[in-house]
Amino acid sequence: MLLSSARAATVSVGLGRRAASALALKYSNAVFNAALSKSPQTLNKVQGELAALATSIRETPALSTFITNPTLSSKDRVAGLAALYAAAEGTGAKKEPVSDVTKNLFVVLSENGRLSETQGVIEGFNELVAAHRGELTVTITSAAPLPKDVQSRLESALKQSQAAQQAKSVKVANKINPSVLGGIVVDFGDKTLDLSVASRVTRLNNLLQQSV
Repeated sequence: MLLSSARAATVSVGLGRRAASALALKYSNAVFNAALSKSPQTLNKVQGELAALATSIRETPALSTFITNPTLSSKDRVAGLAALYAAAEGTGAKKEPVSDVTKNLFVVLSENGRLSETQGVIEGFNELVAAHRGELTVTITSAAPLPKDVQSRLESALKQSQAAQQAKSVKVANKINPSVLGGIVVDFGDKTLDLSVASRVTRLNNLLQQSV
């Protein structure tokens, strides 16, 4: 199921970020459905493996280079996949063999030259799992950490929203991204509320260009 679904997602190189995100979501859907069709336990296992991979890729330069380098030889790709599987096993005495679902995902990404989509695939998978469990994650992105009182007021207001009321549980996280300059960007479910300074600057620039 995963192999056929994800191979069908192959498109031409050079797509924009919006298209790339849509492509990553196709892989996310494929791996989510493949894991869920096996059992809830498999879904949990795949989620744990992808979480371990995301951390390892973020903290290990060699793995980060592997997934972002499209010019690797077949031999290097095989070695890189083995390193990814080892990272997915986690650490400690309770290491378990990587699930076939996770292995198949990265085989397909490698064959299609889409390993660079790994982060988006994992994020999309986590969103699908959260929706399946009735969980809502609200991400507040700001240029600097929000003061505790400000974040508390925002959390209280967000938890009163219709989307939050319909969820079984709500988790609020503050993500730091200096490029927003000021203000905040709130992501919840499939909605985004952009109250950032960066977006206002962009709109102003667009207006100025149109008036020239």
